[in-house]
Amino acid sequence: MAFFFRNKSKPDLAKSARELIPRLWEPSTPQKVEDELAKLLAQMKLVLQGTQGMMVHPRFLGILDPWTSEILKMLTTHIETETSPEQASQLVNSIIQEDLLYSLARNIHLLPFESRKDTQAIFSYVLRFKPSNSIAPDPPALAYIIDTRPEVVVELCRGYEHRESAMPCGVVLREALKHDAIAEIILYDQSSKGETVVKLDDIDLGQKQTGNGVFWDFFSWIDRGAFEVSTDAFTTFRDILTKHKQLVSQYLSINFDLFFSRYNSILVQSSSYVTKRQSIKLLGEILLDRANYNVMTAYVDRGEHLKLCMNLLKDDRKMVQYEGFHVFKVRNTEAVLNLIWLTIDKVFVANPHKSVAVQRILLNNRERLLSFLPKFLEDRTEDDQFTDEKSFLIRQIETMPAVPVEIAKPLNGY
Repeated sequence: MAFFFRNKSKPDLAKSARELIPRLWEPSTPQKVEDELAKLLAQMKLVLQGTQGMMVHPRFLGILDPWTSEILKMLTTHIETETSPEQASQLVNSIIQEDLLYSLARNIHLLPFESRKDTQAIFSYVLRFKPSNSIAPDPPALAYIIDTRPEVVVELCRGYEHRESAMPCGVVLREALKHDAIAEIILYDQSSKGETVVKLDDIDLGQKQTGNGVFWDFFSWIDRGAFEVSTDAFTTFRDILTKHKQLVSQYLSINFDLFFSRYNSILVQSSSYVTKRQSIKLLGEILLDRANYNVMTAYVDRGEHLKLCMNLLKDDRKMVQYEGFHVFKVRNTEAVLNLIWLTIDKVFVANPHKSVAVQRILLNNRERLLSFLPKFLEDRTEDDQFTDEKSFLIRQIETMPAVPVEIAKPLNGY
C-alpha cells in the first residue's frame, strides 16, 4: 500500500499551513484543523527529507496470523513521495516567503507531539539548505532570519516557556547557534513581547544591557522551569557562552556586574542540585577560558566571589564541593611561545595578583582553611590531580604574608 500526496503543490503546503496555524488559538480548536495541519507538516517534512521505508521480512510475516500480518504491512508500508531537489528548493522558498518559520516558532507549543517533531525536522533542514548554484555564504533561510526576521530567534527562545516546545526549540536553536549572528541577536535583544526585535545592523556591541530580553530570561527558565525545560535551556545557555568566545568575552566585560550578580545569586545558589552543580562547572569553564582573561581577573578581584566559593566548599553534597573547589583554586601552568607566555589557570588562591580584599578574606580564614582542606574530599584518593592541586593550595595558604600586600597587576594577560 502506498500513499501519494497529490492534493497540493509543494509551495502551497507552506501557505496552507500558515493559514491554519492561527486557528490553533481558538477556544476549542476543531480536531479537523489539528489533523489537517499535522498532515501538511508531515508532507513538508517528506518533501524536504525524502522517505525512509520500513520493511518486515516476509518469513516473519508468514508465521503470524493473517490479521496481524495485514496490520504490520499497513504500519510498515513504504510511503512514497514525488520529491526532488527542485521541489525541496521551491518549498524552502515558499516557507521563507510565507513567513512560516515565525508562525511555527511562535506556536509550536500548541501542536501535537508528532507535529512538533515534524516542525523541528523542517526547521533543521531549512536552516541548512543551500541551493546548489548559490554563491551566498549563508543558507537563504538563515540569512532571512538574521537580516529580516530576527523575531524567529526570539520566539524559539521563548519556546522554553512551555514544556511542550522546550526540546524541539532547543534543538533548532543549537543548530542556529553555530552562527555568531544568532548569538548576537540573543545576547543583545532587549525587546519585550510584542516589541520589535533588534536587527543585526543596529546592534552596538559596546552598549551596556539593561537585563531585559530573552538572554536574561534563561536564568529563570533554568532555575524555575520543569526538569526537561531547565536541562535543555541550560544546554543552549552553555552553547551561547562557550562557542562564541570573542563576542561573549566582550559582552561579559561590559556587562560584568549585571551578569555575575544574576549568575551567582540565581544559578550558583540555586536550590536545584543539578542546576547548582552544572552552573558551578560552567563558571569554571568561563573563567578558565583564555579568551576571558580580563573577565577572570575581574572576578577573582572581588572578595564576595571568594566568599561564595568558600561556602560552596562547605556544601553537604560532594559533587558541589568538587566543582566549587575547581573555582576556588588555581593550578599554575606554563605555555611557551618563544618565551613564557601565560602563567595562569584556575582562580583565587594561587592568583599572584590577589586583591587586598581577597588576601584579607583568606588571611582571616587561614586557620579554618588549613584545618578544613586536608580533610576535604579525603576519600577521593584515586584522583591524583585533585590530590596534588589540594596540596598546592594548602602550601599557598600557608606561605601567604601575615598582612595583605598591594600587588601591582599586569597590564594584560600575557
